[in-house]
Amino acid sequence: MMPAPTLAARGVSKSFFGNAVLREVSIALQPGRIHALLGENGAGKSTLINILSGALLPDAGAVEIDGRVFRGLNPRDAHRAGIAVVQQELGLTTQLSIAENIGIGALPRRYGLIDYRGLARRARAAMDLVGLNEDLATPVGDLPLGRRQMVEIARALFREPRVLILDEPTSSLSAHEVETLTALLDRLRAKGTAILYISHRLNEVMRLCQHVTVLKDGVVTADRPIEGVEAADLVRLMVGRDTGHLFPAWTPSADRDPILQVSGLSSGVLRDIDMSIRRGEVLGIGGLVGQGQEDLLLSLYGALPASARTAEFNRQRNLPASVRRANALGLAYVPADRKREGLHLIHAIGWNLMLPSLARAFSLSLRDRSKERVLATALADRFAIKGDLTRQVRALSGGNQQKVALAKWTPAEPQVWLLNDPTRGVDVETKREIYALLRRLASEGKAIVLSSSDTPELVHLCDRVAVMREGRIVATIEREALSEGAIVAAAMGADPLRTAA
Repeated sequence: MMPAPTLAARGVSKSFFGNAVLREVSIALQPGRIHALLGENGAGKSTLINILSGALLPDAGAVEIDGRVFRGLNPRDAHRAGIAVVQQELGLTTQLSIAENIGIGALPRRYGLIDYRGLARRARAAMDLVGLNEDLATPVGDLPLGRRQMVEIARALFREPRVLILDEPTSSLSAHEVETLTALLDRLRAKGTAILYISHRLNEVMRLCQHVTVLKDGVVTADRPIEGVEAADLVRLMVGRDTGHLFPAWTPSADRDPILQVSGLSSGVLRDIDMSIRRGEVLGIGGLVGQGQEDLLLSLYGALPASARTAEFNRQRNLPASVRRANALGLAYVPADRKREGLHLIHAIGWNLMLPSLARAFSLSLRDRSKERVLATALADRFAIKGDLTRQVRALSGGNQQKVALAKWTPAEPQVWLLNDPTRGVDVETKREIYALLRRLASEGKAIVLSSSDTPELVHLCDRVAVMREGRIVATIEREALSEGAIVAAAMGADPLRTAA
């Protein structure tokens, strides 16, 4: 017999402003099982997570913990029951230390005061579980995104949860960190922890999980053991049809002469970088997370002080000294963290779409709002962005937010696009739309610098891939030699040509 579920939702429904987000959804998380929750962005996954953790109340249905029915579960009851959630969008306080972030909300006390010695001991134990060896006093804001993700996971483990809910936990992790997390989840499962695992990386789901629930438009379309299920079947259940090929056909479109080239570039962790990119080329930037990829993009964009022996962009010498200068020269940057760096969440969708164009196309004092609406509507239609343009952009799903972050740059007609993990945490269909956009931009003569933690993206989309390690480009792999094995080998310090196959 199957054991009783530790946590379950029974026929829960939820609507916002008359829009049904969940419709009679049921899910049961068993002890000692990793349960996948799949669906496109906007399918209702985040809403279901919030209901299971007490952050939202369902309009109908109930949550059960160990068979006890809760029609009004709150976060305190969920915490007491041992339910811990690691959200895709990190909730860390960057000014506080690693130890303080891990213990916040559950700080050990002694004689009514915070027991810092006990906090240090327990925080270090949680850090050891996820492979964090940084100093406990390090401010979280000093860590790269992947390490912050591990701090978030350590914070959940600090509470010794009976139920662990993970939303896109590997989206910013290195290959080594993914292996550490995989081993940890296997140990937790063996101890009887119930785990809900949300990911758009189907290879992880197929490898890790024993059961799967699929949501489409707020309705459960599948709930079954994962054994015997093909990844293509899961995709069909998520999108309601066969998606065909994920990546567009690759065709060469690069010019002979470079549009951007630098030599001896140094900035932050970067050391003596030589690189060039041609019009119509997609240049990939690969490597383990945190090896200088982001610093490279920010240096080219004028957002980090940098020096170079030589630099030339579109016949202009010297690196841009500021973001304003970079924009004027025809560069655009799309950050990995769209919510903190790429969008103004409290402003309207239309306002976000127009932001880079305001200074260029309109007078800030005499704005032509009718012209702005026409342009914003055209962008929303072109990028299939769903939602009333007057709504706040934070109301959109992650995939639609990412489309806004990309679409807003197209009226400026940038000649070089600097993209930092542009498909992080978005669903399969949105990924396919973004991939098609990148190849289309290349065919139009635009240059794309694509930094990605998703190695298959680099293999299928790029003309060349520059692999970074410890702030340097250690290998540049041409199209004919591109493979996941070659990129990983270069990132780990091996010869990529020997492992290209």
